[in-house]
Amino acid sequence: MIGSHRVVIQNKRVRYDFVIKRNLTIIKGDSATGKTTLVDMIAEAVDNPSDTSIEITCDKKCYVVRGATWEGQIRTIQDSIVFIDEGNEFVSLAEFASVIQESDNYYVLVTRQDLPDLPYSVDEIYGIRTSGKYGDLKRTYNEFYRIYTQFNSKKIKPHKIITEDSNSGFQFFSGAIAQDSDFRCISANGKSNVFSVAEKAEAPTLIIADGAAFGPEMDKIYKLARQNTNLILFLPESFEWMILNAGVISSDVYSEKNIATILDKPEEYIESRKYFSWERFFTELLVQVTQKTYLRYNKKKLNPVYLNDKIRDRILAILRDGNIDI
Repeated sequence: MIGSHRVVIQNKRVRYDFVIKRNLTIIKGDSATGKTTLVDMIAEAVDNPSDTSIEITCDKKCYVVRGATWEGQIRTIQDSIVFIDEGNEFVSLAEFASVIQESDNYYVLVTRQDLPDLPYSVDEIYGIRTSGKYGDLKRTYNEFYRIYTQFNSKKIKPHKIITEDSNSGFQFFSGAIAQDSDFRCISANGKSNVFSVAEKAEAPTLIIADGAAFGPEMDKIYKLARQNTNLILFLPESFEWMILNAGVISSDVYSEKNIATILDKPEEYIESRKYFSWERFFTELLVQVTQKTYLRYNKKKLNPVYLNDKIRDRILAILRDGNIDI
């Protein structure tokens, strides 16, 4: 499945209205916020379509998967939006991650757990709030809101950078910034290690991670950053996304204009069955558009040309736009 899909679920009392644009969407929140009501309404509308006042409006079919037969249910569903309520412990299994990776559905998971086997985006973690837009009609209007937002309100100059791995992103920041003996750039050697490395930060420290797949780590690192004012979070989709956004690439196949079009609405180009995480798409796109140019990209080993002053400064400008003084 590709694209964004608006889902409207309503009866005489409650209305949910939201847009899904990735293969994985997470809904978090406390009890009594409407999460279970949402899933139950979908299940009722699907199971009893002729005997319910619930209406579902969407260009894709919606289903609810639950219980011990979850795998068989998923394997029979195609090109649809699948909702799974909290309490279904199978969502934390590595087997579940493997099964849904093979499907072409979008999944909306209602859970309070962090799911380390699923590469979900920090931008697709939501809560549900009531806006009261339909108060006059005695209907509660529910909408999704992002739980985690950027909070670098003041310009900050970090003394250290933590990257989640030692690939090209780490190599770039090490070569482009950390030449000063007072500046350190270190790798956490995996996103699951970012928290333990960040806990030790005493000087202003910039954490750079791939937001496209950093969702499972976000709750604890976000809370840590709220407590420790020395921590700054910068979570672009990926390092490859930063390069694509820097405006340094132009080729006969992909002009800068075409790249800008893709980056404006990537959901229109990213097939969920092929790309379990958007980070994979941006890596493949960057490799493709640079393969016959002097900017040829390799994820494991950085092409030294990216450290040339002009290209380096364009990439770093993306951080500066986020109030990070580098």
